[in-house]
Amino acid sequence: MRMAGPGKCFLVTGHPGVGKTTLIIKVLETLKISNPNLKVQGFYTSEVREAGERAGFEVVTLDGRKGRLASSSISCSESLKWPSVGKYRVDIASFEALALPELQSNQVKEDTDLFIIDEVGKMELFSSSFFPAVLRVLESNIPVLASIPIPKFGRDIPGGHIVGIYE
Repeated sequence: MRMAGPGKCFLVTGHPGVGKTTLIIKVLETLKISNPNLKVQGFYTSEVREAGERAGFEVVTLDGRKGRLASSSISCSESLKWPSVGKYRVDIASFEALALPELQSNQVKEDTDLFIIDEVGKMELFSSSFFPAVLRVLESNIPVLASIPIPKFGRDIPGGHIVGIYE
C-alpha cells in the first residue's frame, strides 16, 4: 500500500469566480500530460451558462458524468423545497447521486494517485453525507487536491496546505 505521508492535501481557496476550478483543471491536465498513466478520481463543479449569464452549477466526475448542483432557472414545485444560496436552488439529491459514490470508500481505489474534490463549499455542504465522505478520503493515503471558499470560520481540514488565489 502506498503512503501519501504528511502534507498530502492541497487546498485551493479564493473568492467566487477567481479561478479555483480553472486552476485545478489546469493542474490535472498538466499532470496527465507529464504522466499519462496517472490514476485520478473525483469531481469538479462547472458553471452552467444560459444566454451568456451564469444560471447554475453542475458537478462533473473525472470520467465525464454530469449532474445538476444548483440552478437559478428551475421553478418546479419540488425545487421550492431545495435550500438556496443567493439566487441558486441547490439540488441535493442530484449532487449526492453523482458526487457521493465518487467519495464512498468502496469506490475509492487504493491505487489512485490523486483525488480531486472541487469544491467543499456551502452548496455541497447542504448534503449531510458530503463532509463525512470528504473526511474519509482525507484520512486515506491518497493525495488530495481540493478547493474551498475563502475560510471565515468552520471546520478544519486535517493535514492541508492552503494555496490562495487572489485577483
